[in-house]
Formats: sequence, structure tokens, C-alpha cells
Amino acid sequence: MPDPRSVLEHTDWAALEHAYGPARDTPFRLVQLLDEDPEVQAGALGMLDMSVLHQESLYSATAPAALYVAAVLNDPRTMTIHDNYSAWDERPRPLRAALLEWLGMIADSAAYGETTGEDDGNDPRDTDAVRAVRGLICDAVLPHLRATDPTVREAALGATTALLQSPGLAGRIPETTQILRGLIPESSDRRERAAAVLTIGAWGEDSTSWLADPDPAIRACAALSPGCNGNAKAMRIVLQALLDPATVDSWFLEPTPADPWAGHPLPHIEGRLRHALLTTAIDRTSDFEELLPAALASVPFCSNLTIADDWGPLLAAAFPFGHDQKTPLTPAQHRYLNALVDHDVCWRHTHLITSWFDDIGLPPARNAIRALLTEPRPRR
Repeated sequence: MPDPRSVLEHTDWAALEHAYGPARDTPFRLVQLLDEDPEVQAGALGMLDMSVLHQESLYSATAPAALYVAAVLNDPRTMTIHDNYSAWDERPRPLRAALLEWLGMIADSAAYGETTGEDDGNDPRDTDAVRAVRGLICDAVLPHLRATDPTVREAALGATTALLQSPGLAGRIPETTQILRGLIPESSDRRERAAAVLTIGAWGEDSTSWLADPDPAIRACAALSPGCNGNAKAMRIVLQALLDPATVDSWFLEPTPADPWAGHPLPHIEGRLRHALLTTAIDRTSDFEELLPAALASVPFCSNLTIADDWGPLLAAAFPFGHDQKTPLTPAQHRYLNALVDHDVCWRHTHLITSWFDDIGLPPARNAIRALLTEPRPRR
């Protein structure tokens, strides 16, 4: 890592820009990060976030600012605790955790479109400048995976995950996996262990050893790994968990549509863990009868607002070739539709569910489904 003072003194800040014009004020804000007053530190990080990472955009001042922050991560003054270091997390935590999270956000922005060719909306020179320093930033971040403070470890894992999206840093995944493997048995925090297991799995590394973990939440997270596709034990774990949706929801405090600010989403999970388990179960089987117990257990948790997350994909799995009006319902299809018809909240504001029914060829009206259920059924 370069010396932080040299970053300040040898960067022509006046020639660089951030969201509000010339970046002459940026070195002043960077120095304030090491102020003795946590209020000054919080204000400095807030100003940096608004200027060199405004709405997750990158500027010519972003790369040197990120390099300076990486260079001061080990400074004892970054361990000052405050509850307002960032607008996105008001937990009392050290500045170091907020800085790691901020570096992760920069890395995530730099990774956008890197492998797909999508336009990230930034000046390509600014994006390239940030990408060029990710290796140095990663060097500074990785040691904090072993930090004593749990909020610092959590932020370091998030930043590491964002940095290792870089194709040029993929070679560091095995060594980082080894670090995480060593941390998992040492941690007593369920969320921290789950985050590590989910990350290892998302990197394509082997997570099968945790299929035998004593904690069912960890077993479920391990089973979600793409590497467990085709693993019969992992499939049993997923289906068993889905039989008790309330317990799955109790494992972690996660954001919900009713309370989007509750808790924090788990890494590498789109939406809630329960919905990720459902998606995995659907993806890994073509037999709806195998899915039926989990599908029936999920009905009390379904509503017209959740159709894209649970009963919509399950209906598509129940009717993989669509519904042919000339073909009687199978027993599994009949049982699932019957359970849905009896659940009132699925049928409020039906314009939200119409497209799912249209795609399958089912009528999107509750009474029409009831009528369909009265037709003769085939024997099993």
C-alpha cells in the first residue's frame, strides 16, 4: 500500500472531479476521517459518499480517495465508535466497519458491466482507474476478515466479496475461502457463519461439509450452493426446511415487504432466505409431486403481493407445459389449487396476479378456479 500522506500530496486533486465539480475539497475530507471527533469523522465520510461515490457513480477522484481510505484502515483512529457513520447503517460501530463497507460499494460499482459489457454510465477512464487499484484495496481489506470486532468482520466480508467480482482477482478466491473456513467454527454468530457459508458456495467452492452442520440454518445455506445441484442430501435439506416456513423466517432478521428496514439481507440471496430455498427446490426438480408438501406449507405465507416470490413460480412448476383445458388436473395440481383458493389474501387486487395465470393458461379469477376444481379428476 502507498503511504496515505503520499496519496494526499502526490495527487493533483484540482485536476480531478467528483459529483460537484473539481475535487479540491476531497483531501480535506479524507484527513477529517482521522479526526479525534467521531462527529467530524461521520460528516467527512458522508461528504465523501455524496461526492466521489454519488449515487454509486464513479469519478476521477474516486480511485485515489479509495486508495487513501484503504491505506488508513489500520489506523487506530478508525476504531472510534459512532452510531451514524453512514446513512445506510445506524448501528453503533467503528468507523473502520463503515469505511470497509464504503470500499465495497466502490468495488461493486466498478464491477458493474465488467463481464457483460453493459454500460455503467461512468466515464470509462474513471471506471478503469478504480479497477486498477482493486488489488491494492483487496490487500488492505483481507486482514480484516479476522478482526476481533464482528461489525468489522462483516463489513470486510462484504467488501471482499465485491472486490473478488473482478476477473483479475479470481485467483485469490481459494486462499480467501481458506480464511473463511477457519473462521466459521470459531464464530458463535449464526448470521456470520451463514454469510461465510453462502459466500463460499457462491464462489463455487465446496460447501458440502456444512450439510452436516448441527444448525439447520447453516445446513440450509450450504444446500443453496450451486455446487450442491444434484446432491440428494442437499435437496432433502431444502425440502425439509420448507415444510416449516415460520421456522425458516425466524432464523435471521430479514427485510420484509411490511418492514423493509428490518434486519439485513443475507449475502448472495435475492430476497428472503425462504424464497431462495423455494427457488432452489423448484430449479432442482421437475416433479411437482416432490414439491407439493413444501408448496402446501407455503400457502399460509402467500399473498397477492408475494406471487413473484412463491406461489407464482410454484404454479409454473405445477403446470410446466401450461394448462390444457381438455386435460384433467393431476391430484397434485388439484390439491395445490384447492389450497390457494381457500387462502383469501391471494385473491385481493387480482391485477397483480393476472400475468402469472395468463402465462400458464389458468383463469385468474377465484370462482373460475373453483369451477375448475369441481371437474372430474384422474385416478393417481
